[in-house]
Amino acid sequence: MADSPYIVTVTAENFQSVVLEGSFERPVLVDFWADWCAPCRMLMPILANLAAEYRGRFILAKVNTEEQQALAAEFGIRSLPTVQLFKSGRPVDQFMGALPESQIREFLDRHIPRASDGLLAQAQGLLVAGDLAGARALIDRAREADPENARLALAELQLLAAQGEIAEAQAAIDKLPIELAGEPEVLALRGQLRFATALEDAPPEPDLIARLSDDPKDSLARYQLAAHQVLRGDYASALENLLTLMKRDRAFQEDAARKGMLAIFDLLGGGDLVAGYRAKMMNALY
Repeated sequence: MADSPYIVTVTAENFQSVVLEGSFERPVLVDFWADWCAPCRMLMPILANLAAEYRGRFILAKVNTEEQQALAAEFGIRSLPTVQLFKSGRPVDQFMGALPESQIREFLDRHIPRASDGLLAQAQGLLVAGDLAGARALIDRAREADPENARLALAELQLLAAQGEIAEAQAAIDKLPIELAGEPEVLALRGQLRFATALEDAPPEPDLIARLSDDPKDSLARYQLAAHQVLRGDYASALENLLTLMKRDRAFQEDAARKGMLAIFDLLGGGDLVAGYRAKMMNALY
């Protein structure tokens, strides 16, 4: 273990270079331990084996808290073992205690890119460009190289949606691995699928505009118009239509206007448009 290029003993003298600066290049897992700590001794070989298995995708930095009390105090270490993951110069996650290897592996995989992630990122770019066949080929390559990558399920789901297989995508999104369920891409895709579903058998946008001109209280036409606007990226117009619908017909399709606004907020993730319409929605509700 002492000879591993992936394991470093850290002191106050080299913490800056190994952990803080080093974490800009790759994640650094810092193990705060002590000789008297039995769980620390149980954890050490597990971390060492994982460092060897991941072959430099992260660095394991070991801090003896009896010798480096100032470092332990600086990072709020109150129980041992405590293991902190550093990325871009700061701790981003941690666990305490001698967890089993399976849980530590899950912890690492939340933060450490897999080799196949690059293929999936390229596939996503091709999906955006409309090259569905190219995206399919890259997803297949990623699956062959790394069948355990949980993000394969998300890539398959994005491909289904891009192919217009909305019902299949709706069914698949609820089967995603739990660690992906709250990711921004998944929340955004849920919103897109909501509006794509609303447009099944819907009239084209000019017809809906004409219907609203004749009857501004046509709730279905306004909702379907907003769905068209979302799918072509006119989020401001969509939010305005949904806000109007929410004010006029809150009961429409079980509060669909408010839920639609929330779906757009998830899709956009933030920004002035979201902040402004979130405030307008709250004022209308309360």
